[in-house]
Amino acid sequence: MILEGSIAVTAALEARSRPIHALYIRDDKRDADALRLTRLAVAAGATVERVNADAIAQIASGDTHGGVVATVGERHMLTLDALLAQAGTPALIVMLDGVEDPFNFGQAVRAFYAAGAHGLVVRPRNWMSAAATVGRSSAGASERIPTAQAESAEEAAEAMRAAGLRVAVADSHRATSIYAADLRVPLFLLIGGEKRGVTRSFADKADLRLKIPYGRQYDADLGTTAASAVLAFEIMRQRS
Repeated sequence: MILEGSIAVTAALEARSRPIHALYIRDDKRDADALRLTRLAVAAGATVERVNADAIAQIASGDTHGGVVATVGERHMLTLDALLAQAGTPALIVMLDGVEDPFNFGQAVRAFYAAGAHGLVVRPRNWMSAAATVGRSSAGASERIPTAQAESAEEAAEAMRAAGLRVAVADSHRATSIYAADLRVPLFLLIGGEKRGVTRSFADKADLRLKIPYGRQYDADLGTTAASAVLAFEIMRQRS
């Protein structure tokens, strides 16, 4: 797998979120970022090579790398119990389930991380394997946020509820406005994908169903990234 750009690579090195095998820096890049990345990579036991622009282009998947790419291993994952053990109080743990675009996934993670979420839950098949896209779109947040795996949303919800968190879903059906709900309680928040959303069977068992009020009559749902940002920062506002 590949990480691209100094922000994403720095995040992975600082968070120690995955093995870093080799760091490639364009040979004419001599700024402070390059020096700092070199020190971090050497300390992590990764090889560091200065290469020309053509060599960078052959490794990278896009053209927004800024002259920095790294070959990396699988993302380290926590157990649900370990994730809960290191969460703050009141806890906010988010699960992104069924998001079909890695860019949207990364943007949603970025919003929740910026707003102070304590952890992320994903299924075994998730967009963390699309490290280059997710790392860039999340501005490194996908490498920094503590992350656990669960086989299903139901498994994650059961563990969270047993630990005292309320299970909440983003769902417009029979839901409470996010501005009327008490979001200061410990929360496990499930965000569904762009097409299917949250399954009705899961939503029916949730402790809290949340909707985002609109300023006019408009039937279309907000996309995953916009909805995640609104939810994340309303939770932060209420807890501030």
